[in-house]
This record gives sequence, C-alpha cells and structure tokens, in this order.
Amino acid sequence: MAEVATSTTSDQLLVVIDPVARRRDGESVRIAKDVLSAGAPTKLCLPDGPEEFARALARRGSRRPVVIGDDRALVRAVGLLHRRRELAACALSLVPVGGALNLARSLGVPMGAVAAARAVLDGAERWMDLMVDDSDGVVLGAVRIPPLGAAPVREAAVGHPWLRTCRSLVRTLVPPRPSGTAVAPGSGPARLRVEVDGETLVDLHQPVRAVSVAPGARGTARVEVRPASVGAEASPLAAEGRAVTVSGAHFRYRADAVVSGPVRTRTWTVQEAALGLVLPTR
Repeated sequence: MAEVATSTTSDQLLVVIDPVARRRDGESVRIAKDVLSAGAPTKLCLPDGPEEFARALARRGSRRPVVIGDDRALVRAVGLLHRRRELAACALSLVPVGGALNLARSLGVPMGAVAAARAVLDGAERWMDLMVDDSDGVVLGAVRIPPLGAAPVREAAVGHPWLRTCRSLVRTLVPPRPSGTAVAPGSGPARLRVEVDGETLVDLHQPVRAVSVAPGARGTARVEVRPASVGAEASPLAAEGRAVTVSGAHFRYRADAVVSGPVRTRTWTVQEAALGLVLPTR
C-alpha cells in the first residue's frame, strides 16, 4: 500500500474502546489505557454500540482519535470519518485488541498492547491509499470475490465452539457425494465482467473462479482474475488501474473483514493518500 510519512500533530488523545475488545480481552484494554494515559492527555470513551461509537468520533474536537479494537472497529472508524469527509483532517491510531486482526497486521500496526500504545505516542503519520466503492463504503486492504454459490462465513460466528462442533457433526452424518453427481445450481464458477479503467479484463463469456482487488502502486489498485479451466489450471489475468468495476450475476464479496452483497455491480475507486494511520517510525 502506497504511503507517505509525516509527524503527528495533536498531543491530546480521544481513546474510543470498542465494546467487543472490552469483552474479549479486558486486560489488554487496561494495559493500553495505562500506557496511553501515562504518555499524553487522554479522554476515554466506552461506547455501547455503533451509534455511540459514531458520536464519540464526531465530538473529538482537536484530539487525535485512537481506537482500541479489532479490524472491524478500525474499518468502522475509517468509514465514519470518510462519510463525514473528515479523513483528511486527522490521522487514526489503532491498538489492536480482539479476534480479527489480519488487516491491522498487514497495515503495519504492532500486535502487542504495549507496543501499539507506544506507537500511538511516538509514531508517525503514514498516509495510505484507500479504495472507496460506489455506495460510499471504504476498503483498507483487499476485496475478494469467491466462486458463485460459495457460502460466506460471517466473522462473528467463526469463533463459536458450538458452531464448529455442529459443522463437524454434519460432516460425519452426511456421506460424501459420489463422483459424477451433479453440482447444485449456482455452486460453480461465476460469470462476471471485470473492467479496469474502462478496459475489459474479462467478460461474461469467460467463467471465473475468483477475483481480487488490492492496493497496488501509488494511486492504483492491483486486480487479479483467476479464470475457470478444464484440465490444466488457467493463468491468472492481472491489471492495475484507478477504477475497477465488477458486474454480472449477483455476487457477494469480502472487503476487509466484512462480507457484503449480493450485488449486480460494484465499482471501487482508489483515493490516493486518503487515510492517515499512526505507525511506528522506521
């Protein structure tokens, strides 16, 4: 992801603690609060839900916003500031606490509460590209479109032991499908049109198994399409551009930690250096 480093501006912090983080790992939350409070003037907010989370960010004043939470909390904060057209006015900080932290790790956020809190105090702003879709949704990392008919697993349900137990029981009770049995409609490759800056990379006549859109060189997104094939695996198709449109049959997609859809068309456009994130100095 393209980025530009600058020094941080305000010494006053608004620390918004996501309720999921408080429930999952109260000790890490406490450690992060102690480190932050010892290093800078800090106002703590403990929202009980998304509406209070949004109000806390909206009333931050001149304070630098710090989110203690997981990937979803980070994406929620970025989305709120984007819709208020305030992303350019401040850089966010994240202390990662919770279950889903792959996005935070990929962005360079330290994984320990102490290290992440110290980066909030001593780090530098790094301005990164951001993808925005035509429904005003934001994407910090990658968009992935699975095969048509693939059942998306919601992030909130993944960690429940009882759900894993039920799935294991179903697998033991249902016999494997014999070779040659017909596949249920909608469970095969998708037929999608993928356009990059107005140029068609793949059209509806070519079934595809997967599409990914991820940050590329500065100001562009990197697109990879994996065509369906018979026999030898087909080579992936790749391109880079500022605007990517996927259309065709109804499809679901995963953007960062959230599964969305089904939709018939979606366009993602890169906004250069639109997201400021405070990260450790190099």
